[in-house]
Amino acid sequence: MLNIYAIIVLATLLGSYLLSTVADLLNLRAMAPELPAEFDDVYDADSYRRSQQYTRVRSRFALWPRSFNLLLLLGFWFGGGFEWLDSQLRALGLAPLLTGLLFIAALMGGQLLLNLPFQLYGTFVIEERFGFNRTTAKTFVGDRLKGLLLAVALGGPVGALILTLFEQAGELAWLYCWLASTALILLLQFVAPSWLMPIFLKFTPLEDGELRQRILDYARAVDFPVDNLFVVDGSRRSSKANAFFTGFGRHRRIGLFDTLIDRHSPEELLAIVAHEVGHYKKRHVIQGMVVSILHLGILLFVFGYLMGQPALYAAFGMEHSSVYAGLVFCSLLYQPVELMLSLWMLSRSRKHEFEADRFAVETTGLGEALVQGLKKLSRDSLGNLTPHPGYVLLHYSHPPMLQRIGAIRQVAVAGSVAGSMAGSTAGSVAGSTAG
Repeated sequence: MLNIYAIIVLATLLGSYLLSTVADLLNLRAMAPELPAEFDDVYDADSYRRSQQYTRVRSRFALWPRSFNLLLLLGFWFGGGFEWLDSQLRALGLAPLLTGLLFIAALMGGQLLLNLPFQLYGTFVIEERFGFNRTTAKTFVGDRLKGLLLAVALGGPVGALILTLFEQAGELAWLYCWLASTALILLLQFVAPSWLMPIFLKFTPLEDGELRQRILDYARAVDFPVDNLFVVDGSRRSSKANAFFTGFGRHRRIGLFDTLIDRHSPEELLAIVAHEVGHYKKRHVIQGMVVSILHLGILLFVFGYLMGQPALYAAFGMEHSSVYAGLVFCSLLYQPVELMLSLWMLSRSRKHEFEADRFAVETTGLGEALVQGLKKLSRDSLGNLTPHPGYVLLHYSHPPMLQRIGAIRQVAVAGSVAGSMAGSTAGSVAGSTAG
């Protein structure tokens, strides 16, 4: 039944598909045939050609899972799949809570299983073709099983709590769900670095030496006390490099991928670490968490209202109203808001990257080292050096590399000018006093 709810969901699905596809096409057309002069010192003709080929292959491949998932959802929806699944589970005579958990698990599990071939192709064909893949079949399967077990261990109780509250807590159910979810988010900030991340990644303390000492000296200089410096076994899955900061208080830690350490100088690594510290010092982590919590509250409030609308269930061909089906349908109906919010959050993320770069340059004076580190990261990951602005708007959490480098150079020059002016002023004052 194409009522207003069905029309909104259908228009959103088709619009999002079209928007992503057009952005991919524009991005491919925006690739410059000539290597930007800025990268002459780290790229050669072959590496630049491979980076553009990598972008083309990934963009064209992305169309397949995107199209498949759209057709899968539309076919399941208009083929009466939601009602069929609900009737099959209701026929088992289980408790409503268990029926709801199985309904959601079946939908999520089915989608994951059907998308598995695309993940396999992306990892073992595309990433392998361009020399990135180091994931073995054993690691691939192990990661999926660990993720599944973690989803059951964490998602099961949380899902049960949310279903129970929406079923029994009345009009304030959304508020109780929000408070419980907020408590869980805060808890995960402390336990994830020590308990959850090591399930997937191996953390080895960074050995004593010049790099460790320079990072610790820098951390103390900027009042960022941290003893947890770790090397992460990123090379077990990919040759791509990364660095990250996570956690709060004594649970916070800095992680450097082993592939990053192998390819960068101590100055470049220190500048990259300073960038990660900048996110913390500029309170980007806390801001992001606050935004996420507020977003979740709005989402749950909207869900609380929509789940009481019989027309929502009719839009998906359901004979019975239920909390669990309502949560699924609300998540589809909420997609227009989610898209607008994602654009805003990506914009903020890009702004935060500029701010973290500025912090790194101002506190280390290693602007050129940061530039070189970023250029090497782009080269080693075959990054697209000339993305289309529309694609950046939709997908980029980091500014395009040329924009970042230009901003870093401006900060470095401003710092040099300020230092020179301060030195000249101090010299003039000293000369006047001496005279």
